[in-house]
Amino acid sequence: MTEQKIYQPNNFRVLLHAVLFVLGFSVVFVVGWGGAATVLGQLFFAYKDLIGRVGGIFIIILGLFTLGVVDIPWLNYEKRGYWQIGRGGRAVSSFMMGILFAAGWTPCIGTTLGAILTLGLSRESSGQAMILSAGYALGMAIPFLALGIGMEKVVGFYGRMRKHIRLIEIICGAVIISIGVLMVFNQMTLITQWALSNGLFMDVPLGKMDVPTFSIAMLAGLLSFLSPCVLPLIPAYLGYLGGSALNRQN
Repeated sequence: MTEQKIYQPNNFRVLLHAVLFVLGFSVVFVVGWGGAATVLGQLFFAYKDLIGRVGGIFIIILGLFTLGVVDIPWLNYEKRGYWQIGRGGRAVSSFMMGILFAAGWTPCIGTTLGAILTLGLSRESSGQAMILSAGYALGMAIPFLALGIGMEKVVGFYGRMRKHIRLIEIICGAVIISIGVLMVFNQMTLITQWALSNGLFMDVPLGKMDVPTFSIAMLAGLLSFLSPCVLPLIPAYLGYLGGSALNRQN
């Protein structure tokens, strides 16, 4: 019997899709939240619930795909521990995925982001809020980009965990679907409330400051990656990124 190969990712394509994903959620943070008083910001506020629900539906589909219930050709990879060839996602889909992620995630707002959003509601301070939102988005972008750069190690992990791959799929799929359901019904705040009540929500205390600095905003964004609102979505992000950006190596 021929030994199955582990297909390695094309590093440039993986990083490209990761960057586009980051740009997608950065646009939401900077324009939609930091620039809430601007025309584009008001447009986002008018449709953010709808965008978040659409994102939730997409997350549920990714969860069903992870469980093997549905087949999505351009995300398709084998379940036996090696990556199969899909058609590859288009660049615009990665950008839109970032927008959908941010629209569904933003109910999980901590102290720092809350202060930035308050600034963004005023036209006089919307410019400052957009700069701080950019810092927040930059901080959150760092681990997402790091995961993209380290996709080769993720592929290797799948290869080593072939015996347990089905169990991993079931657990990840169930978590992804649960998050998607919360996004569809606009109930992501339940995670925030649970995290706060159990001391699991990570944020930077502002102390006596009314307005965070750029560095604090960036640090808060970095810590947000470790929050219970974001971590459960990482399997979906990796699955999407892998299916969209992996190609066959000879």
